[in-house]
Amino acid sequence: MEYDDCGCLREIEGKQANDPLLIEKMKNSRKRCVWVPGPVIVGAGPSGLAAAACLKQKGVPSVILERSNCIASLWQHKTYDRLRLHLPKQFCQLPLMAFPPDFPTYPTKQQFIQYLESYAERFHLSPRFNETVKQAEFDATLGFWRVRSVDKAEVTTEYVCRWVIVATGENAEAVVPEIEGMEEFGGDIRHTSLYKSGEEFRGKRVLVVGCGNSGMEVCLDLCNHNATPSLAVRDTWLPTRLVDALLLIVSWVMLGDTARFGLDRPHLGPLQLKNLSGKTPVLDVGTLAKIKSGHIKVRPGIKRLKRHTVEFVNGRSENFDAIILATGYRSNVPSWLKEGDMFCKEDGFPRRPFPNGWRGENGLYAVGFTKRGILGASMDAKRISEDIERCWKAETKHTSAFASSLLPHSSNS
Repeated sequence: MEYDDCGCLREIEGKQANDPLLIEKMKNSRKRCVWVPGPVIVGAGPSGLAAAACLKQKGVPSVILERSNCIASLWQHKTYDRLRLHLPKQFCQLPLMAFPPDFPTYPTKQQFIQYLESYAERFHLSPRFNETVKQAEFDATLGFWRVRSVDKAEVTTEYVCRWVIVATGENAEAVVPEIEGMEEFGGDIRHTSLYKSGEEFRGKRVLVVGCGNSGMEVCLDLCNHNATPSLAVRDTWLPTRLVDALLLIVSWVMLGDTARFGLDRPHLGPLQLKNLSGKTPVLDVGTLAKIKSGHIKVRPGIKRLKRHTVEFVNGRSENFDAIILATGYRSNVPSWLKEGDMFCKEDGFPRRPFPNGWRGENGLYAVGFTKRGILGASMDAKRISEDIERCWKAETKHTSAFASSLLPHSSNS
């Protein structure tokens, strides 16, 4: 097999296409084998939907595999009720379709979900739900990807394709830190992915760990439901520098010296912070006023937990009924993608920084790992669709004929 510089198959020798050993390998390797003429997209969040829509516009079909039972499962199942987009809507819209003009600058959770569902409907995107990808590996012998998934009935399917688009996102798995004494605490300890509303914590003392946007909003939500929240702060909080210098001046005028409340400022400003770490600058939605008034207490990092008690690093101890971990998410790509050097094994992000991390070798692509939110994912989706379209036109006739000779006649797609 021979490949050009974009990873497109130029030709398959006749003797390879009719090799009985290869045919038997394909027939007997899994219970069910499906040939996909276009890319397999792993993940039906905003990134996966954007990639599929851009491909469809160019006449390239795709199959979207999603482990959950709906699109944008993180937004639908693992976000709190009061959530809004943390960036203006013009930075969060997907390619080829803008937000409705009557949506506010910062759409609500439900409005964003409504937008995504309308997007999927407009472009006739039908993900295969409850399909958890266990492994994706490039078969150098055949020149194709093998993507193995398992459904709810534990039926294994192997999808064979030329291209794989990784769209599982930067926030695939909740980060739950190990804190000494967690088993002794006895109260409710949960990640924000399992937090919906402060209503169930009414009248309780709750420690929120993490002071990003989620931590700040959860604290405010708890206050609004007559809970007594405290905020455990280990990292710094607000902005600074160059373009950020203006924001620094404004924040000082509007907010004053936040350090006296236990909220120190980082050395990086919001723009640099987003570009380097992927963290969205914290937007004050009213939480600071509650901190100033004393309704929300700021505490240092946690040393250990005891029975309904938290011991902080400064030696102080307090009693709490519950702990909410606003400790973020991580990529899960290293757990299922078996490939070369495109992704780091440590953090599951492309090794090449933005804007060059979208393309790997052998038809592997990544969308939505830019640390720039949905805007970065949209840029990736457009580049990927253009690259695959070029390859698609060059090889469709060859790959379809080859795959037909390899798969059992009883297979369906």
